[in-house]
Amino acid sequence: MQHQPEPWRVKVVEPIHLPDRDTRLKRLEEAGYNVFAIPAEDVYIDLLTDSGTAAMSQNQWAGIMLGDESYAGARNFYHFRDTVQQITGLPFIIPTHQGRVAENLLFSTLVKPGMKIPSNNHFDTTRANIEVHGGEAVDLVIPEGRRPESDHPFKGNIDLDRLDAFLAENGRDHVPIAMLTITNNSGGGQPVSLANIRGMSEICHRHGVPFFLDACRFAENAWFIKQREPGQAHRAIQDIAADMFNAADGCTMSAKKDGLANIGGFIGMRDQTLFENLKNMLILIEGFPTYGGLAGRDLEAVARGLVEALDERYLAFRVGQVQAFWQRLDRAGIPMIRPAGGHAVYIDAKSFLPHIPPEQFPAQSLTVALYLEGGVRGVEIGGVMFGKTDPETGEPVWPELELVRLAIPRRVYTNTHLEYVADVLEKMYRNRESVTGLRMVYGAEVLRHFTARFTPVA
Repeated sequence: MQHQPEPWRVKVVEPIHLPDRDTRLKRLEEAGYNVFAIPAEDVYIDLLTDSGTAAMSQNQWAGIMLGDESYAGARNFYHFRDTVQQITGLPFIIPTHQGRVAENLLFSTLVKPGMKIPSNNHFDTTRANIEVHGGEAVDLVIPEGRRPESDHPFKGNIDLDRLDAFLAENGRDHVPIAMLTITNNSGGGQPVSLANIRGMSEICHRHGVPFFLDACRFAENAWFIKQREPGQAHRAIQDIAADMFNAADGCTMSAKKDGLANIGGFIGMRDQTLFENLKNMLILIEGFPTYGGLAGRDLEAVARGLVEALDERYLAFRVGQVQAFWQRLDRAGIPMIRPAGGHAVYIDAKSFLPHIPPEQFPAQSLTVALYLEGGVRGVEIGGVMFGKTDPETGEPVWPELELVRLAIPRRVYTNTHLEYVADVLEKMYRNRESVTGLRMVYGAEVLRHFTARFTPVA
């Protein structure tokens, strides 16, 4: 055994079933070959996302029964606020029903047309919330973060030299805020070092630019720092997390990841003026500041989940399960982002399906084939999610990476489930020439991957 078994016992089970191949093909046809549109009950192993899909603990479920559904000043809000303040050290906390609302509050307030927001890699909702307000999301991840084969231990790091030059060139008037995603989802779930976080903080503050963390997977990032960064191995996860937040002026967070909850999020900050502005906007679009679009019971579940996510026994298994799955696929020769990330395995679709050109969406094609072959649902992170059209030439612009992410829900699937997924992928890799490309027949202007429709290329 390469790692310790689950640090919990199973108390409740949910039946799952594998539809036959004809049914799976029918579901794909009905869904326009977009796995987002497939009913969850027809998915055998669902690795679409780790967002909101965790199994909550008995402690969280017990907290739900203590939900105070008062409109204003519910006791669960104060527990939630105090917990977030204790973990992050940020004095001003606004609850939201999920992370993208925190992003919307922040960027709708700060971003004006023509402004630019740097990050290591912006993920889909972050990028969309910037661009819908006329801003430009700029990715400045280190060169190793763009090379799937690189084994750099902190491939999520932002390129500090490029950031410094970028801020010097654009100035405070054109850069209202800088972001850093921990762990770096678009780049393979790769961590960011504490030294890099502190370096970005120093550069941003020298240029007078506020520095915010996208902290969805802050606990997993702290675990990688403890495991990989020199001088950090002896430190408690809570202390490492505190140092990450201490370097920042604020954060956005989807608590559906390292909050171990099925819904929820927040935005935290040090600037009281910004806090008052965002709070007023919250009232307009989400609700009163002590519930922020959430039921009291959900605030309680998040508060308890944030504490549980910092448990080193939980993190050792959580990251270890993903690594064991990655190692099994690596032994089979399946091309992936190296090294293993914290919450998911990222298959390099360009290398897996070299016969499918970018305009036929190799990552989407692989995602569709994976469901057809084994009832497994992953998600495309490539030309569908991040492809765009050059406004001057009208030509398509393809992202550097063409990936299929298999995100592992927290405390949900056993290693046996993942062995099944590995078996399906091995079989597919041996017969990869049989996978055909796709043609997009519908794509929305914003976040098109959620609703796009395709047809197979003959």
